[in-house]
Parts: sequence; structure tokens; C-alpha cells
Amino acid sequence: MGSKPPRRTRERILDLALRLFNDFGEPNVNTTLISEEMKISPGNLYYHFKNKDDIVVCIFQDFEREITQVLAIPTGRDANMEDVWLFLHLLFEQIWKYRFFYRDLNNLLANNRTLEIRFKQLLQQKVLVARRLCEGLLSAKELDASPPEIDALAVNMVVIATYWLSYAYVLDPRRSNEPAVISASLQRGCYQVMALIAPHLSGSSRILFDKLAGEYLNS
Repeated sequence: MGSKPPRRTRERILDLALRLFNDFGEPNVNTTLISEEMKISPGNLYYHFKNKDDIVVCIFQDFEREITQVLAIPTGRDANMEDVWLFLHLLFEQIWKYRFFYRDLNNLLANNRTLEIRFKQLLQQKVLVARRLCEGLLSAKELDASPPEIDALAVNMVVIATYWLSYAYVLDPRRSNEPAVISASLQRGCYQVMALIAPHLSGSSRILFDKLAGEYLNS
């Protein structure tokens, strides 16, 4: 087998910028820092990207492409509780991978019109997927909720998922990047979202929720 070709400078800049934005916050990272960490000249960086906003938008395109795959719901059958758990796990993994978008959200949207439009569309898509998952449980008679309640559930699920990392960071900012803390935080985030649905569940879905919730809370 031949060795993998070396990554292009552009890809390396995006990977490094994502790590720096995640670790230090997007407002605290500039192109000078990125070029210094890359050990390239500012001119080399500007050859690939016009400015920091250009880097942010390119990272968002990667995020958008990856999370679109997460937002694909089952077709040809009703969604079940396992679909909901899987969806939330994958969603929180993507949120963590690109966490600076969520932690620095207000600042980013205020300064970048492209992100303002596309992140709003992304939230709308998340709400749509959450609603369809709930409707699948309703159709399977595993969830008891009126259409207005399902609409509210879908929005609330997205609100909790969107701002969970900010909440968790406030609780323990000094250890927010420790693997054990990350794992516990993401698991707790999944549980908190599912807890919104739990009062409406019945049958095997309620049994599965109680089982998985017990494993989460005792881990």
C-alpha cells in the first residue's frame, strides 16, 4: 500500500484554525496566531484565505456538510426511540467537534451575515427533524402529545442541544476540555433533551428510556 499524500496547506490551516477556535474561542484567535502556529508566513495564509471570516465560513461549510448527514431521518418506516437516541448522540458529537460555533454563536452571527442566514436555516432543519422523530413515535402509539405539544417539544429539544455546551462550560470551565468531563457532559446533554420527551412516552419507548436514563445517570 502506498503512503497517504501529505495534506495540502489549505486543509492544515482549516484543521488548525478549528482547534484554536475551539480551545480559545474565535474572538481570541487571529490570522497572525494561526500563521505562527502553522509556521508559515501571513502572506502564505492569505494566499489561501482572504481573512479570518473566510476561514470561519470554510469551516462552517465542513460542519454543514457533516451535520446534514446526521439530520437524515429514517425513510419507509416510523422513527423509534433508538433512532432518537442515535440522532442525539451523533448531533452532540458534531456540536462538540465544532463547538466554537455554539459557544461564540452571538458574536459570530453579529459579524457574519453568511453565518447568520445559514445557521438559522440549520436550526430550522434541526427542528424539522426533531418534529418528525416525535411524529414517528406518535404514529407508533409510543408517544402521547397534541400537535402544538409536538411543535413545542421539537423547538425545546433544539434549544437545549444548541446551548447545552455553554451551560456545561459555565458549570466547570477549568476542566471543560478533559476527556472524562467531555464524555459526561455530552451524555448528560443527550439525557436532558430526552427528558423533555419522557413524560409523553408510553409502552416500549418509555421502558427503553428508563433503562437508558438509568445507565446515563449512574455512569
